[in-house]
Amino acid sequence: MDPIIDFFKTVVEFTPKFIPGVITTLQLAFLSILLGTVIGLLVAVLKLAKKKPLTFLMNIYITIIRGTPLLLQLWFIFYGLPGMGIEIDRFPSAVIGLALHNGAYISEIFRGAIESIHFGQREAARSLGMTRVQALRRVVLPQAFRRSIPALGNQFIIAVKDSSLASVITITETMLLARQYVAATFDVFPIFFVAGSYYLIITMGLANLLQRLETKLKVGVRG
Repeated sequence: MDPIIDFFKTVVEFTPKFIPGVITTLQLAFLSILLGTVIGLLVAVLKLAKKKPLTFLMNIYITIIRGTPLLLQLWFIFYGLPGMGIEIDRFPSAVIGLALHNGAYISEIFRGAIESIHFGQREAARSLGMTRVQALRRVVLPQAFRRSIPALGNQFIIAVKDSSLASVITITETMLLARQYVAATFDVFPIFFVAGSYYLIITMGLANLLQRLETKLKVGVRG
């Protein structure tokens, strides 16, 4: 019984000690998802603008981000850019890196959703006197957003978990705290259990929120 009792004692002892790290994780996740969504929407619209230079540039951005590890991107922004005379603090570096990474994936989600809207709806909007931008903003994007919610939800949950990689540039978020506590106590299992539980609670809460939003907007996803 002693190992079990010791396990729960360690869990109870360390659970409140993770709160500062969890707050940092939430901040990283929220900001990177918010900025990533803005970047993703902008990139998707520019890519579909039928301007070859813009499409080419957006494709380069998506190819580079999706073709290289997030870890490398974070290292490049925090450790590589100073060599080019650009210095960014740890937290903004992590937010920028995570947002750019998420933006590349979210842009493809939005692109697919926008392209799924029948072209006739744009033509109908134009026939009512709307400009291309108005037709996109008032007719296409609201429908595309509703259709993209399930895929966005998956990407947002991935973004929360990816925020743990910010520990490589010494941001004291949940995973870095876990490693520090393990190094100090050697209580590996109970401490990682606490860290994992926090991630699970965050992702379950986010999934529930998105499910409610999906239900509210009456998006039916079957199969």
